[in-house]
Amino acid sequence: MTVQNKGTILITGGGGYVGGHIIREALESGFSVRITGRSASSLARTVSRFPSYTSSLSTVVVPDMTRPEVYESAFADGAITHIVHAASPFNLAPEDNVRDLLEPAVRGATAVLDAALRYGAGRVKAVVATSSFAAVVDPAMGLREGYTYSEGDWNPTTWDQAAKADGVVAYCASKALAERAMWEWVGAHKGEVGFGLVTICPAWVFGPYAYELRDTKGLSESVQLLNAIVDADKVPDFDIGGYADAREVAFAHIRALEVPEARGKRFIVSQDFRHQAALDVAREDPVLAERLPEGKKGEWVPAYRIDGSLVTRVLGLKYRSLKDTIVQTYRQLLKAREAEAST
Repeated sequence: MTVQNKGTILITGGGGYVGGHIIREALESGFSVRITGRSASSLARTVSRFPSYTSSLSTVVVPDMTRPEVYESAFADGAITHIVHAASPFNLAPEDNVRDLLEPAVRGATAVLDAALRYGAGRVKAVVATSSFAAVVDPAMGLREGYTYSEGDWNPTTWDQAAKADGVVAYCASKALAERAMWEWVGAHKGEVGFGLVTICPAWVFGPYAYELRDTKGLSESVQLLNAIVDADKVPDFDIGGYADAREVAFAHIRALEVPEARGKRFIVSQDFRHQAALDVAREDPVLAERLPEGKKGEWVPAYRIDGSLVTRVLGLKYRSLKDTIVQTYRQLLKAREAEAST
């Protein structure tokens, strides 16, 4: 095993779907990784997914990410050189939008920055945060045919509007409000911090998990979307017009830590997407053709486009094909379904 020499990344949200890929990308790129989690048991489960890298992994229990002081032990040994903040509440049916969604998202986003300033002692070089295309798109504009979204666009939903909105609108707003809060924090602390901020904004995220999937319980929202189409009768209606492969999203996070030109930028990681197009390429596989609806082959619902080219120019990302991403996702899902059926 090559000795890790690039520094140590503190990663929040490492137990999740995208977080797992970020951990793997970081380790394979030569970083050590310190993972935060709500409990020792959840952290042990995450570490067990990377048996070849146990010497490069450490953990710290962070029971409440909205409080900067709970991160103190994570920085105590002075090892942390970079931060990836990939954790954020996901709740499409909150009882109280402010209490259950908006406040945790915003406070969690700024707490990790406060902790870096308070405990990082000038050693933290860069912070990358996982945002979302939900922070970019204007949900009120619908399909918006003829428009192209780019990094200059923002979801305009205000805090007051989000507090009274339905769960989906409130969740999308929470991503924008949390990202804005991080940028505002950086602006307010100029001269105090030696690190730059970068945000990554993917749309739907597909692709296989970074580790073996033994069942289909607790799938990410995006992968569950594909899983729900297996043996279904119809193709889902248009919802989000973009997608990224989880491995692309992870690559963008880690490269953003290393590329000085990335500092102070937000990056959309996305290619245009329609469910019908995904099923068309998936059904070229004979096994998948038997399990997925045909729909209207070749149909492309007219809607907005997404410009995800900045990340290719600045970070050197090379997008995968839709077929590779979708077929590999479905193959892993079907294997997991078979494992479930045999137990």
